[in-house]
This record gives sequence, structure tokens and C-alpha cells, in this order.
Amino acid sequence: MNDFTRREFNRLAAGGAAVGATAALAPSIVRAQGKKLKVGVLLPRSGVQAFLGQSCQLGADIAPGPLREMYGVDIELMNADTETNVEVARSRAEKLINDGAQLLIGPFDSGAASAIAQVAEQRKIPFVINIAAAPQITEQGYKYTFRNFPTAVELIRNGLALMRDLFQATATAPRTAVFMHANDTFGQSMARGIGGILPRLDFLPFKVLDTISYDPAARDLSVEVAKAKATNADFIMLVSRLNDGILLVRELVKQRWSPQGIISPGSPGMYEAQFFKALGNRYSDYCISNVPWYNPKAALTQRVEASFKKQFPKENLQFHALNVGFTFEALMIAADAFKRAGSTDGTALANAIRQTNIADRMMIGGPISFDAKGQNTQIASACIQNRDGLPVVVLPKSAALKAPVFPVPAWDKRR
Repeated sequence: MNDFTRREFNRLAAGGAAVGATAALAPSIVRAQGKKLKVGVLLPRSGVQAFLGQSCQLGADIAPGPLREMYGVDIELMNADTETNVEVARSRAEKLINDGAQLLIGPFDSGAASAIAQVAEQRKIPFVINIAAAPQITEQGYKYTFRNFPTAVELIRNGLALMRDLFQATATAPRTAVFMHANDTFGQSMARGIGGILPRLDFLPFKVLDTISYDPAARDLSVEVAKAKATNADFIMLVSRLNDGILLVRELVKQRWSPQGIISPGSPGMYEAQFFKALGNRYSDYCISNVPWYNPKAALTQRVEASFKKQFPKENLQFHALNVGFTFEALMIAADAFKRAGSTDGTALANAIRQTNIADRMMIGGPISFDAKGQNTQIASACIQNRDGLPVVVLPKSAALKAPVFPVPAWDKRR
């Protein structure tokens, strides 16, 4: 207020002076208007995806401190539980906006993301997706939805390419696979992508003998596993969530079927802390997930890890790498845009997000930027194999902490 008397300020305000004009006359006033951004965080902290949502929440909880240091802005979190329910996600998004949220992030689930995107578009509030892969989300022409996560198609391309690298690195050539997938929005998108892409790839040596879908909320997968076992496929290609991944492994052990391995071309579940806790090292080890992952050598990763250890000393960031990393980056995108926009107006924030170009990031891939559809196309994947109770990078070799193992030991041959 040094450059203005109170009378001059009141005269400008009463006269309805444009924001741009005010900014030109007194940049200090504009800066004083928007030091805090209220961000609605929508995650499935209960329901069948509860462990995954709670894992993402850790990334949101640690973000305000580092982002204040990095960007000089304050982020106020407004947390909401989607309960792993699409309609609840929609209603909670509406409530967050009504309660003052100026930007939304979340929600891990593709079905919920589609619903929230509709609300964000109607209310002209930016929505930054941390994790959700269904391609149609960014194919609707939305102007307020941005995704810093690969689509199912990109996940599949990256994941299948890593399968080729895995087989080359282990000098193996499995000839057959059975494809098992959850039948939710994400699983169906992945299934369509695999069905369209895999037949065109001549660098993979295997044939899919059968495709078996199942309800991710099912409490019994004995029929589905028996059907898969009957194919006698060399390995299982799996698109799962957390709870069904645990259930499937238990059923494999129960039915005494030891395929050469379980490989996900790009889905969550098998690298989560609860997967290891529920199955123990003996049955959780050697599962492979080809997924986007953090770069442990990046300066930002080390900065985030320091904050994570301080705030959650009993947790291991390695178990939450994907969930924490992408949730933190979603909030980083919000802070970066807020600083550049100098406003909490939804349209101004959305315009700033479209101009995002963040090279100093946590996750593996190129700079964070968005195409005309609001999609970041610069995200890569890593081959993560469970080893000795931890999810470990085994490919690409430049980032690997251990060499991959394939085929994997039979259930009864493990320690």
C-alpha cells in the first residue's frame, strides 16, 4: 500500500477498475490479493481403493511446506474422501467448490476422474489429475482438466516395451500368456488398449491364450484363477488394483499354480505396502509392475523424501513412490500456475496451467507440460520388481538397483 493512499485505493475499487489496470498501477496490491490457494484434494480414502487413496494423501500432506519454499505461495488443502464411488466423487467435488476450493486435484480412479472433470468444466474450476489413465478423460474437449499421468494407451506402450527389455535382459522368450484384468473403468480401458496394440507388436514373442475379467471388489477369484490355470500359459499379464491383486496371488498359491511370473503392463496394487504386508515377502516377491516411477537420483525426489521422512517417520517412501510422486507433482503444478497467474480465478489458473513447463520434477520423464487436450505426454515407465519386501527398479539399466529375475521361483521353492 506504499504507493497509494487509502482514498486512492477506495476510489479505484469503487470505480470497478479492471484487474489488469490495477496490476499495472500497483503490482504490490495484486500480490497481496492471492497468497493462498485453496486446493480440493479428492481421493478414495475408504472403500476398495482405500489404501491407495491414503497413500496418495501422504503426497498431498507433505506438499505445502516444500512448495512454499519453492514458489513462495501457500497451499491450503481441503480434503475429501470419494469412498471409491463415482457419484460420491461428483458430489464431493461440488461441495468442495461450494466451500471455496479454487482448484481440484485427484482422484486416483478413472471413473471418478471423469465425473469430477464434468463438474470442473461446469464450474470453471481447474482440475489437475494426479493418477487416472482412461484415455477418454482428455478426449472430451475440456478446458479446465489437465492430466499429469499417462493414458492407458501410453501405459500399455511403455509397459509392453519394458516386457521386451525384461525378456532380453533375462535371455528368456515366453511363448504364451493369459491376460487377467479388473473390469472397472481403468481395467476396461487397459484391456481395449492391449487388444489394439499387442497384435501389432512383432518384438514380443508371446501369444495371449485367453482374456479373463473380474470384479475388483470380488471376494473370491477361485473360478477365474482356475480358468487361467487351465490355459497352462507361461505367465500372467495382469491389470489389477490392490485388494484383487492380493486375492489373486493367494488363490494362485492355493491352487498350486506357479507360472513363470506375474507382469503388469501398467497397473497399481502389487508395489503397494499393503500388498507386501498381506502376503509377506515369500508370496509378494518377484511380482513385476511396469509403471511410471520416481527418479531416485532427482534433486526434487531427495527434497521430497526428506520432508516425507520428517513428517511420516514410520513410512517408507519407496512403498508410495508412484502415489506420492504424482500427487506431489499435481500440487506443484497448481503452485507453479498460481504463482504465474497471480490470481485464484479459475480461468486465469487454467490459462497458466496450459503454459506449464517444469523441468525440475520428481517422476521419470521429460518436463511437465500439457498439449491442447490437457495431457502430459512426457512420462516414462520403469520395470519395478518386488525383491526382499521392497519394490525395486530393475529396468531401465541406468536406473536399476538390482538385476531382474525371470522366470521367478515357484511358490514352494521360496524362502
